[in-house]
Amino acid sequence: MRLFWIVWCGVINGLPAFAQLPTGHTLLITSLRTGDTEVFAVDPVTGDSRNITRSPASEDRYPAWSPDGNKIVFTSNRAETDTYQLYLTDETNATTKQLTHLPKGSVVYWPSFTADGKYIIFNEGTTSSVYRVRPDGTELEYMASGRDANISPDGKQLVYTQQGTRGWGVWTMTIYGEKRKQIIPNESEVGGIAPVWSPDGKQIAFSGQVGEAAEIFVCDADGSRLRQLTSLGLISSSPAFSPDGKFISFRVTTEAYWRDATKRHQAYESKQADKRPVYIMEADGSNARVVECLRYQCAMDGSRAEWRPR
Repeated sequence: MRLFWIVWCGVINGLPAFAQLPTGHTLLITSLRTGDTEVFAVDPVTGDSRNITRSPASEDRYPAWSPDGNKIVFTSNRAETDTYQLYLTDETNATTKQLTHLPKGSVVYWPSFTADGKYIIFNEGTTSSVYRVRPDGTELEYMASGRDANISPDGKQLVYTQQGTRGWGVWTMTIYGEKRKQIIPNESEVGGIAPVWSPDGKQIAFSGQVGEAAEIFVCDADGSRLRQLTSLGLISSSPAFSPDGKFISFRVTTEAYWRDATKRHQAYESKQADKRPVYIMEADGSNARVVECLRYQCAMDGSRAEWRPR
């Protein structure tokens, strides 16, 4: 079965199978190795891994590196089971600090550092709001309305998703919610989610709907030159560029569980670690392949596999 899977991944992309994964990288992922969702740092080639959060009985998700690769920001419900706040730690988990104290029931997700490391941009799901906060937890500030916001490398723009007349679309705005512009006119129920900037700020990758599937797309920063990168016929989401811009990691599942509340609850509660593995492909969409050491260890949440900065 393992041989078939790898060959299949190569064939569907029209490229040779058994392509090597990029060496010398570390990915932040959410894993179920301990029985709960924890943040792990993993070498995608060797499988060597470290449990970063080490917090039994809590759910730790949506990790991201600081620009120097020395700190890790993530969300967790360790204080209240029905509330996800923002936390900051280092690789040894020696100095974990809670950064936000939003109201009970809040769901913080997808944080991203500004390039200078001075602020963390993050999203709050229940109110569809974008906030920023200092890495020491001070100066919490509401920025704008929107979902899935990700900050540009120059710190001036956010790419985010917004619901239109036919579903979710991809938009950009300034960090204070000004000059809102829909850069991808296509709107859909499944796609138009999880947009992310390339390291040079010239491209944006996101998940877009193709029939009943969701595939990874990329466009220039202004929405031009839209290209479909994957053709897996499954639900591909949560893209992330490597620091050199040569590779993209993404998550793949067979069904958009989040469209049905009952199925979503069952998927999260069952904690099946093979439902949403990590894939890696070249930035042009070629050579998409599953990361074997993570095929049976990933949590069901939509966290990106985040690349450590170099």
